[in-house]
Amino acid sequence: MAALVGHVGRGVVVNMGRGSVLRGCNAALINPKRFVRALRRRPVAVLYPDGKRETLVKSNLTADKTQYERVERLKPENATRPVKPVKQRGPSTSSSNGPIQTPSVKDLLGGLRYEKALPGDKRLARVASIARSRASREEEGKVLLEGARLICDALAAGATPLALFFSRPEKLVQLPLHALRQASLVKVKFEDLKTWSDLVTPQGVIAIFSKPDASCLTFPRAVRQQTVPLSLICDGVRDAGALGTLLRGAAAAGCERALLTKGCVDAWEPKVLRAAMGAHFRLPVLAGLDWDGVAKNLPQPLTVHVADNCGSLARSTFAEFEHEGVEEYVESDSDDDELSLQCLEMKVYHESWAQSSTALVVTGDLRWPSSEAVQLAVDTGGHRLCVPAEPGAGGLNAAGAASVLMFEGRRQLLQKTTKRGSAVTR
Repeated sequence: MAALVGHVGRGVVVNMGRGSVLRGCNAALINPKRFVRALRRRPVAVLYPDGKRETLVKSNLTADKTQYERVERLKPENATRPVKPVKQRGPSTSSSNGPIQTPSVKDLLGGLRYEKALPGDKRLARVASIARSRASREEEGKVLLEGARLICDALAAGATPLALFFSRPEKLVQLPLHALRQASLVKVKFEDLKTWSDLVTPQGVIAIFSKPDASCLTFPRAVRQQTVPLSLICDGVRDAGALGTLLRGAAAAGCERALLTKGCVDAWEPKVLRAAMGAHFRLPVLAGLDWDGVAKNLPQPLTVHVADNCGSLARSTFAEFEHEGVEEYVESDSDDDELSLQCLEMKVYHESWAQSSTALVVTGDLRWPSSEAVQLAVDTGGHRLCVPAEPGAGGLNAAGAASVLMFEGRRQLLQKTTKRGSAVTR
């Protein structure tokens, strides 16, 4: 046996066979068998990737010789190792004869062709400037839509795309490609899109459409089946954000149509489009109407109500605005408009007022309804509707009050229809 040298206390052990001598101040005999037993190890277990387990098992073949055999132990069949799924990005195709392959953007475009804008190309600047001007929109008949969602809504309603500018081909995959075959597709730099975008974080796609005509659009059938006999009339709403919110509320409440008088902001203003969130392509929006045109586009018979978003409880705030010199409050053109409004019976929003075909007139913030609107309500037996607010709160703005009234009108109309259906069934 090889010599084993170790330190024990202050002496040195020399193991040379049967006897060991500790030389030093504390000499003693050490049993060599204890050293041999201490050096023994347990059988080694080997793990394989396929789940097999291999161990070394001692077997006594003879009295003098010891041999180790390799024995394989398999795990139960139901104890297989779970396979971790591989995460994939984007659409992919699998084949039994090969690995998973992810199609390229070119394959996803289905052969749709586009061109790259060269340095100095001014097409985006030219069409964007035209589409963002109200006079140019009316003269050229073009509107600008930004964002994949708004463009998809326009294409689904049957609007005609003229040109589409995008920063990356991946942006086209988000759109219905079959509807873009006749449009001019141009890839431009993201910096150019950012220059002409009204958004803080541009979405990377801008489209130019022919100005849609409500009579030519195809609105979603699922949306039209949920409509109620309720129309929205916007009377002199000059704030783009407020008009967009009103149109969005009208689409959400299931109104049949939205009519805009000549005093309203342009319905195709980019800010109106963003605030409306695609409402232009979910219900007919008729703009630039005089009051004769409003009457012609309303079903007969119906009742016209006027939303008094100023509210009787908020009238005291006008004195505060006038005292502080705030110019948001706009006086009516006629001196008897306020008196005409008093001719209408006032009802709170939750009272019964929508029992048949109904129209709701909404004005801008801190503005009285026009005399034509009041006269139309008087002729049809309408009321002045208000949404009371807590004292000192100042009342709701035009969009907030109109949203409350439109959804309450929807509730009353549906409730009336349900009662009629129950009576017929009986």
